[in-house]
Amino acid sequence: MNSNDSVGDLSYYGTYPCPVCRLGQIEPMTLMDAMSCQLCHHIFTANLEKQQLQMADRQPPLMWRWNGKAWTKAQVQGLEWNSGYWLVAAVFVLLPTTLVGLSAYAFPPLPGSPLSWFPQVWTGLAFVSHLALVVWLVLEFYQVSVGTHLRVRGQNLFGR
Repeated sequence: MNSNDSVGDLSYYGTYPCPVCRLGQIEPMTLMDAMSCQLCHHIFTANLEKQQLQMADRQPPLMWRWNGKAWTKAQVQGLEWNSGYWLVAAVFVLLPTTLVGLSAYAFPPLPGSPLSWFPQVWTGLAFVSHLALVVWLVLEFYQVSVGTHLRVRGQNLFGR
């Protein structure tokens, strides 16, 4: 890819960095008014007047705006992320962890018992598992392909 290919206005004739995997390049598809990534294989349509790219193979579609050099933050068409979603996610992670921790504090194991370490581990596992669920849901919502990302990083690290 030439450095001039992705600088300037969005068009169907240039190549641009993929906004989904951030590792591949999106290029025009032959005989179509669409573009696709050569790495993650997502299909995109462009609104050239608004300088927007829309993921065509997802409902509701994700949209990015081209600023002349890079893609702006992904937005879901018809959905605004507000503080309510993040509050629910924080409660989902912290409430179970707090309940498990408080029960371990209120009913501690006998000192010197073989499983006296278990309440702390159980509290940590509650936190990690609920946080992993929230992270997984965000990654699924934004269609982030962790497997593709790791595979390409490994190929770049160890050679092709």
